[in-house]
Amino acid sequence: MSSESLHEDASKLGPDVIDQHRAIVSLMEELEAVDWYNQRAKATSNPELRAILEHNRDEEKEHAAMALEWLRRNDTTLSQHLKTFLFKDGPVTEIEAGMVAGKGEAGGSESVSDDGSLGIGSLRPLQGAGR
Repeated sequence: MSSESLHEDASKLGPDVIDQHRAIVSLMEELEAVDWYNQRAKATSNPELRAILEHNRDEEKEHAAMALEWLRRNDTTLSQHLKTFLFKDGPVTEIEAGMVAGKGEAGGSESVSDDGSLGIGSLRPLQGAGR
């Protein structure tokens, strides 16, 4: 793997971060390929070529899903966000709005701690804390 796309010295990152980087870059490349095939399929007037390009596009979607699943299995924070937002009905922004209001996701409260917070604490300054 080329280290040109790394932002930090590879020797300081460790194998887990390097593997996560590999998976993220692969996911980005797969999604870029989906976009390219999709544009090409839409632009062509040849039905046979369109079918091939759409087939190839859908293969790239499969590859993207596999890379995303590996990332989910290896990043607990990403996993929690995916569980919160994926495969839900209604506007996505309302899921987040419900969490911010302390309600958690619809039908469950996995994202909310026992005190109803999101586990990040208050963003308000502490009373009596000198500024």
